[in-house]
Amino acid sequence: METNSVAFFQSQQYPEPTHKPIVAALKVKNPQNVGSLMRLIDNVGGDTLYLLDDENPKRESSIRKTAGLSYKHVKLVWLSSEEFFQAIPKDYTLVAIETNEASTNVFATKLPDKVAFLLGSEMHGLSEEHIHRCAHSVHIPMTGLCKSMNISHALSIALFEWLRQQLFTN
Repeated sequence: METNSVAFFQSQQYPEPTHKPIVAALKVKNPQNVGSLMRLIDNVGGDTLYLLDDENPKRESSIRKTAGLSYKHVKLVWLSSEEFFQAIPKDYTLVAIETNEASTNVFATKLPDKVAFLLGSEMHGLSEEHIHRCAHSVHIPMTGLCKSMNISHALSIALFEWLRQQLFTN
């Protein structure tokens, strides 16, 4: 059976989140990861991906191919980390998606309604300095032998847990 997801979701009645999530990623190397992050942000109604301290020019064609239609819906904004920290609205809470001593299980953590997620680079994650600038850190519990996850997969889990908490819990 073939499913047309556009037609399927047009027939569904889901509430809209009250607030848009903010997403920033530090020094992303892989253009396909950028495209995947854009697509995920679009999936939950967000509209911007902030790329921080980016030193690596990316092939727009690779980003566009992976992002699909989301390339037209989600803006890419390049900022320094400091510019991003200053630009976060005061009523938003910055949450690192990162494994560290202070991180909590994302599924056992009440995520803020007005959330700004910060992701680290594929190779090095977030620095201690970046983590300390966040109000919270969350990690994704992994029970298998591999204890690392692609940044787009990590964002997917965190964004959809945030969406579940916003729309589908009492």
